[in-house]
Amino acid sequence: MRTRGECAYVRGNGETLIDIIHLYDLSHTIAGEYLKGFEKPWQALGGISALIEKLGKTLGGDFTELSPNVWVHKTAKVAPTAYIGAPAIIGANTEVRHCAFIRGSALVGENCVVGNSTELKNVILFDGVQVPHFNYVGDSILGYKAHMGAGSITSNIKSDRTPVVIHGETQEATGLKKAGAFLGDFADVGCNSVLNPGTVIGRHTRVYPLSSVRGVIPADSIYKGKGNVVHKG
Repeated sequence: MRTRGECAYVRGNGETLIDIIHLYDLSHTIAGEYLKGFEKPWQALGGISALIEKLGKTLGGDFTELSPNVWVHKTAKVAPTAYIGAPAIIGANTEVRHCAFIRGSALVGENCVVGNSTELKNVILFDGVQVPHFNYVGDSILGYKAHMGAGSITSNIKSDRTPVVIHGETQEATGLKKAGAFLGDFADVGCNSVLNPGTVIGRHTRVYPLSSVRGVIPADSIYKGKGNVVHKG
């Protein structure tokens, strides 16, 4: 197994593994065309609200506009105690459980689970995402079938309120005071973990429970703790 330092961060063509095209299969979200317009995922955060309002007007008869700019697919299951603020889209066969708090600017794909006491704000959740128990996900993008264990959260603002920087093999300034986490397809975050502002988790990577994660964790890895990241291969 390889340590983090042995995992390639920059590809031969100059693309980095934190680029959208290396984190996400864009066929698994209705935001795919929108995301194609950006190189890095955090660049897409500022336009999520406008995107939802634009897409919502094109969704057709399979969606019900429950309230202004809140569209829910007819096959979605929304608990009566859940709150969905505008703008928001809830995809087909998605379950929004009791006491979920969707504050707004939330694009939730198909076959997702938004669980009890889970809070969403300014997010794109690809199809198949599960945030099922006591999660906070803000200013973040979660890829296809990404999963966050019970109590795991994205921290989206630094304690000193300065702009978020992505800490990888190179430093990437986001220019944003609020930027949470960017989980690649099939990423799996263990229970009660904290993803610090600007965390990037590569595709198929697992994070051990009770972790505090910062920076870029390569694809196909297991994050066991700070300085202890191994490659699955």
